[in-house]
Amino acid sequence: MKKITIKDIARELNLSTSTVSRALRDSYEIGADTKQRVIELAQRLDYTPDPVALSLLNSHSNDIGVIVPDISNPFFAMVIAGIEDVAFAQGYHVVIYQSHDNYEREVMNVRHIANRRKDGLLVSLATQTNDYSHLKALHDKGFPIVFFDRICDEINTHKVSVDDFEGAYQATEHLIQQGCKTIAHITGPPDLLISRRRLHGYRSALLDYKMPILEEIITSSDYNSQEALIVTRRLLENPVKIDGIFASSDNIAIGSHAAITEAGLSMPQDIALIGFSDLPIASLLNPPLSTVAQPAFEMGRSAAELLINLIREPKENRISISNVLKTNVVIRKSSLRKS
Repeated sequence: MKKITIKDIARELNLSTSTVSRALRDSYEIGADTKQRVIELAQRLDYTPDPVALSLLNSHSNDIGVIVPDISNPFFAMVIAGIEDVAFAQGYHVVIYQSHDNYEREVMNVRHIANRRKDGLLVSLATQTNDYSHLKALHDKGFPIVFFDRICDEINTHKVSVDDFEGAYQATEHLIQQGCKTIAHITGPPDLLISRRRLHGYRSALLDYKMPILEEIITSSDYNSQEALIVTRRLLENPVKIDGIFASSDNIAIGSHAAITEAGLSMPQDIALIGFSDLPIASLLNPPLSTVAQPAFEMGRSAAELLINLIREPKENRISISNVLKTNVVIRKSSLRKS
């Protein structure tokens, strides 16, 4: 069966295609009688608008681009679930891109989103990103952007994150309260704001409890367990004997967990360990991993709501919102020395 087009309606009514198009969009430029004739014929012929053409006419695609470092990370998968929950209810499709923590790939993703006429962008920065010009140029053109989790403070737009400082402070405080005297910290890549904030929380807790801050047991790792395993091995070989580790993410903590077990040490008796994220695997390790839980689904929902408001009402969203979500410490056997 032949698909009815605007040209067919225009030919039948002896009107121009532009007149039919404007009538179907209820334009004020078209008289009521003409509108009625067009609409009645469109209904009789069972005309269905082409969604691609309609999106071009309206300058909207109803697509939202989302860039995450790694979709296989359960944290980002849960954030995406929150984004989709809001977007679907508001009539938007979500298109996922992965940077794989690579700066060049992130730049290409941003260009692709802009060129494919997406309505807005939700982005969590790649580990390697320390130049934000590709995002700033897009933002300066008025393109709606919202950051989540790995945010950028240099671009004045909406952001959704957790209280990284407070979560790190509480994780370190927990280890202190369990009797740890020499607490190491494996931070994430220093270019990321979340890494610096968590490091700050760790340092502040030690200062408040008058504990020593030893630079030789503060090290960094990418947010993956393979590198963290190697980093923790080196940490355990350090002349300074540690009895606690605060890892800046659960992926780092998983590598630390393996290295501690590999070295024949026990948790928490020899070394108490706590991570950050509360990935599903954390409770399945032996011993189960203590961690700082982040509301990932809520983060996704909040970021999507902010972006859709920015798309629909840009003039009413000129003041940037920074939504900081609360964390909570989940205590499991890897760090629990005192009941």
